[in-house]
Amino acid sequence: MAGQQFQYDDSGNTFFYFLTSFVGLIVIPATYYLWPRDQNAEQLRLKSLRRVHGRCLWYRLRLMRSQQSIIPTLKKAALLFGWAVFLLLAYKVSKLDREYQEYNPYEVLKLFRPYIMSHRVCVCSCKQYRLLSLKFHPDKGGDEDMFMRIAKAYSALTNDESRQNWETYGNPDGPRATSFGIALPAWIVDSKNSMLVLLVYGLAFMVILPVVVGTWWYRSIRYSGDQILINTTQLFMHFMYKTPNMNMKRLCMVLTAAFEFDPRSNKEATIRPTDNLEVPQLIRELGNINVKKKEPPFCYPYSLKARVLVLAHLARMEVSEDIEEDQRFVVKKSPALLQEMVNVGCQLTMMANSRGGFHAPRLVSIENCMKLTQMVVQGLQESKSPLLQLPHFEEEHLRYCISKKYKVRSLQDLVSLKDSDRRSMLRFLGEEKYDEVMAVLGSFPHITMETKLQVLDDEDSNNITAGSIVTVTVTLTRKRMAVRGTDGRYEGPGDPSKNKVKVWQSKAKATKKTKQSKKKKLTKKKPLPLPASKAKQANGSAPGNVKEDEDASDKGSESEDGEGNKDSPSERDEESDKQSDTEVDEIAGDDEEHLSLEWEALQQSIQRRERALLETKSKVTHPVYSLYYPEEKHEWWWLYIADRRDQTLVSMPCHVCTLRDTEEVELKFPAPSKTGNYQYSVILRSDSYMGLDQIRPLKLEVHEAKAILDNHPQWDIPETEEEDEEQEDSDGIEESEEDDQDND
Repeated sequence: MAGQQFQYDDSGNTFFYFLTSFVGLIVIPATYYLWPRDQNAEQLRLKSLRRVHGRCLWYRLRLMRSQQSIIPTLKKAALLFGWAVFLLLAYKVSKLDREYQEYNPYEVLKLFRPYIMSHRVCVCSCKQYRLLSLKFHPDKGGDEDMFMRIAKAYSALTNDESRQNWETYGNPDGPRATSFGIALPAWIVDSKNSMLVLLVYGLAFMVILPVVVGTWWYRSIRYSGDQILINTTQLFMHFMYKTPNMNMKRLCMVLTAAFEFDPRSNKEATIRPTDNLEVPQLIRELGNINVKKKEPPFCYPYSLKARVLVLAHLARMEVSEDIEEDQRFVVKKSPALLQEMVNVGCQLTMMANSRGGFHAPRLVSIENCMKLTQMVVQGLQESKSPLLQLPHFEEEHLRYCISKKYKVRSLQDLVSLKDSDRRSMLRFLGEEKYDEVMAVLGSFPHITMETKLQVLDDEDSNNITAGSIVTVTVTLTRKRMAVRGTDGRYEGPGDPSKNKVKVWQSKAKATKKTKQSKKKKLTKKKPLPLPASKAKQANGSAPGNVKEDEDASDKGSESEDGEGNKDSPSERDEESDKQSDTEVDEIAGDDEEHLSLEWEALQQSIQRRERALLETKSKVTHPVYSLYYPEEKHEWWWLYIADRRDQTLVSMPCHVCTLRDTEEVELKFPAPSKTGNYQYSVILRSDSYMGLDQIRPLKLEVHEAKAILDNHPQWDIPETEEEDEEQEDSDGIEESEEDDQDND
């Protein structure tokens, strides 16, 4: 039996199998993920948004990019080239000769393989062997290799030992050396190219690979999970710790000092030679922006330039084309940086509450970050009217709105007006512009909040005790701010203009309510009739009620004589006891139903939380109408609970990014350690629109915590039960001994 040997395929055919599989593993997933989606769908989406968002900066930039971009064409060309290579390799593989075939002597002798070996088959093989050997014999000019194969096949069919080897090992000669194919081209295996191959391997795995991995690692460790530079996060933490009460001016300086705007830390940021002319001119137009402040990094050129560009954006000033691209870059980065500042403020608040030793950032500082995000997205200063978020509204038009006749100062006031009054007030726009304004106003969100206060995982979920974890479930429902009716008029959600109550009507209703409440206080409630047995027990000690009982008994005896067979007093007592028992049973049944309902609600809330953890919702909600923001943005919200009197956060802000129609958010916070009544506020703030923030009061009544029972009744085992158990054990032992004796 031959020993095991290894022979490598030096023809290089196996390499094509490997290369075909490798190219297929790259091309097929790349086509699924990178093939440009249907451009018509994106064009249709933009077309549907044109009526509302046609004047927005991001919309116009998106149209320009879709028309000028050649990236989809390049992607298609690269993927088609990959598929061409894959199909070419597959064709090449299909044409390769099969090197490892099963040995079949019948095929060599050109015979049909029978199911059972017989004498007839041997005779046929002998005849076929003679014919083929005469044809391919080397002495008669035949093929020597073919003659050797014919002789080997004949031996496999006629010789018992050769046949057994063929059936066992697949070869008449017995076991052969094991052959392995190597998936490399033939020139790599060639000994002449060994030094070149070694050089290429060393360059690829010892130089290029470490450099690529090191570069990726160095860049990745510089950024946080939200793709914010770690140095920027540390900078924000330093200044928020240094100035807990940060006004809007200081906040803008800290924002523009971020390292994302420094060309040394971010290659996307640039410093142009024209900045020496453009930036001082903008500084003169803006006025006082703390140019002379020498505190680093506020005095650095990149920080000063970013600050000027942000302030010019908020003032809606026109800038030159040279720095317009830089301004768009700074504005696009600002919302993410402000969100990081909110996170840093929350972290410092948690550290101050847990450790102490320093002052946490004030609530005003964190809310200023949220307000500045709204201002950056809308391109408006804090003191400006929210009506300037609408198209065709300018400063000189506001005097028509804030007049004594209309007194419209907010978007909600504009929606609540009657359609005729609104058209009269906005007559300076014209019919076409008015329809556009109302269409934009209809895209604005109108949010309704419903709050539910409870303590989960507690017997009494409505009882808030000191130190317990309070859960506030807030249900947010989004609707459109204005909807166009069938008659062409625009109405707000719920049509507030129809339900508006006049002053004198509200006063009249208030007087009616007070009169009704006074009447209710004067009238006394009739006492409920008690059973006879309980009435006697309750009134038996009162001396004035003895005569009444005697009179009642006399009347009862007279009625018994007159009416004949009536129930006796004992039977009436039994009936009253049955009635009281049924009342107790009904109360117990109501309690059980209440507990079952609470249990079902708890299970539903747990299942809802588990589903929320497992499913990933899309952050694509509704596009924001922003005239000056250079990128498409979606509506997101901050939801949190705060103590506005102490200017502190009660719960950490939750960034709601998935509100399309309805969203349920849970806010948790520990109840105060002292009992009493507390007044908090549930606050909802938009990160995109100004003037749509909502504040709802939240009253909290904290009670004392229940005392922990050291010896719970369920753990008190009476001595009689222990004695009974011991007696049962002893009886069982005696019975087993008697059974053993009987068996003996």
